[in-house]
Amino acid sequence: MEANACCRYSDRVDPALLPACQLCWSRLRTLTSVQGACDRVLGRSAEALRGMPLHEALGISEKKALLLDVRARQEGAAVEFVSAVRGDEPTVLRLSFRVDGDEVTCAVMDANAFVEGAPPLQISRLSSSLSHEIRNPLSSVKMAVQTLARNTSLSERDQRRLAIANREIRTMERMLGLLSEYGRDAPPHREEVALRAVVQDALALVEPELAERRIAVVFDEPPGLSRVRVDTHRVRLVLAQFLLNVAMGLPEAAELRVTLSPVPDGGVAMQVADPAAAVLEEERATLFEPFGSRLARGAGLSLAALRRVLQMQGADVAAESLADKGSLFTLTFAS
Repeated sequence: MEANACCRYSDRVDPALLPACQLCWSRLRTLTSVQGACDRVLGRSAEALRGMPLHEALGISEKKALLLDVRARQEGAAVEFVSAVRGDEPTVLRLSFRVDGDEVTCAVMDANAFVEGAPPLQISRLSSSLSHEIRNPLSSVKMAVQTLARNTSLSERDQRRLAIANREIRTMERMLGLLSEYGRDAPPHREEVALRAVVQDALALVEPELAERRIAVVFDEPPGLSRVRVDTHRVRLVLAQFLLNVAMGLPEAAELRVTLSPVPDGGVAMQVADPAAAVLEEERATLFEPFGSRLARGAGLSLAALRRVLQMQGADVAAESLADKGSLFTLTFAS
């Protein structure tokens, strides 16, 4: 392979993905050519990486490196996200392959650095890619677990294990939903609905988790509230994760109180107190940014996705610290 093959591929890399580096490896999965921001992405210089086994360069297992090589050669071009170790620190790498003869050329980007300080459009593209890459294997795992659950001869211990597996699968599905919603740029399909109905639809998505902790949801709502204009399908997913985050901070058998009230412009406000976590002063500016706050439980995108989805349809969310403890979230919807 010509020495400048990586350079030709580099010309086609989206500048939005930088800093990145380009790796080329042989059928023996040994790096033959290395260029770009290797120190920033992989923690080693190009000179140190050249001739290194692929798995050592990326900080992954030999088995994972083999699977990456096989996929690249079978598909000709592919994108993959892998969990790796750079030095002593875990990270996520985005790999974009193509095959040139007997060698694979790969653009490598540190996904963590990509997200840090990135504009919403850039993060939304990453979110969509991640969601797509994870959803298919997760569906296979879900089908396998459901098939096992139909086995009536399972012991009580195995049944508990499958129940845990099902719960974690539901969690991952919600996380993928958040990734998809954060990355979606299509205009919402708004309709007039009662806000309480939207909230109840959202709660239905997390009913098993609420029931497991015996959390009762209580509504405070005056009569005659205006209807709001929202895309119910898109709002209920981010709303479900937000409400579940609050519920998980409550003690078992507690009440989750949802207060609905009119606002001066004719809209409706929804207030929920989270007594388990206060808004820290150092996090106030980044509270609704991706991975910007410890309050954003759920892949670090729950609050960011909530605000993004709401603002796309004329609504919004704000948070403030309560005098005693915890936080008060106010979601405002337009009529």
